[in-house]
Amino acid sequence: MDPLVSTASLADLLAEPSRAAGLVVLDATTTLPGERFDPDAAFLEARIPGAVRFEIDLFSDPDTTLPHMAPSQGRFARLIGQLGVCNDSDIVFYDQTGVASAARGWWLARLFGHDRVRVLDGGLPAWRAEGRPLQTGPAAMPAPRIFLPQLRTERLAGLGDLRILAERAAAGSPRPDHEPRLLDARSAGRFAATVPEPRAHLPGGHIPGAVSLPFGALLDGTRFLPVAALRARFAEAGVSSGDAVVASCGSGLTASVLLLGLEAAGLGPGALYDGSWTEWAEAILAGVPLPIATGPAR
Repeated sequence: MDPLVSTASLADLLAEPSRAAGLVVLDATTTLPGERFDPDAAFLEARIPGAVRFEIDLFSDPDTTLPHMAPSQGRFARLIGQLGVCNDSDIVFYDQTGVASAARGWWLARLFGHDRVRVLDGGLPAWRAEGRPLQTGPAAMPAPRIFLPQLRTERLAGLGDLRILAERAAAGSPRPDHEPRLLDARSAGRFAATVPEPRAHLPGGHIPGAVSLPFGALLDGTRFLPVAALRARFAEAGVSSGDAVVASCGSGLTASVLLLGLEAAGLGPGALYDGSWTEWAEAILAGVPLPIATGPAR
């Protein structure tokens, strides 16, 4: 299944009662560092018809201080079921302002074994720009369903996995062919440590061996680039078909955009380092001897 759905295709689905019956539209909007608005209030003001809220922080591990880490299988299954999703549901995630939150929702669904899930290309901005219908006010909640999760551990990377890659890169050892390529979705300035991190207590820099690929490089506004252009962007970052990829960012949100773009380009699924730079940098501050790199982004 193509991981993206166009505004026109979603509008057609919503207009056909027989097809819309199995469709769940989820607004996954959350704020990125520096953004100042209330996604819940904005949802009440304007949403895609029939949509319900998928709150990223709710679908996160409550037992860690790291931001919106992946929840347990049981937590995800319980919460997604409360939104009317079962294993036969077709899910479309969208974002009120961009794509990062919707991509995170898509990645979580894929992580827990659900393949019938797509992201609205262009998000709510494209939907509104085309004059498509909107709903306002409180959303009608669907009847709860039962969702049975099937965790795909290969789509999740942890600090221990990245430490092996980083220590080899820091030592100047060549990267084995089977070793995944690590892509960093943050801005080039944050990668190089020439601009401060939005979480002010964290040092700047990047994990040794990582390649900078800011998530915005895959987008034209809020829409993804065409397949050929996406493939070219990944090729510039050293990724070709068949390569294993791990994506990282500040806290696991915009890295999801890279993984969504990877699949949209037909380059296969990748894994997400969920703790990302926040976990790596906080571990260094806590005294864990992890390597750190600075300097120009590739």
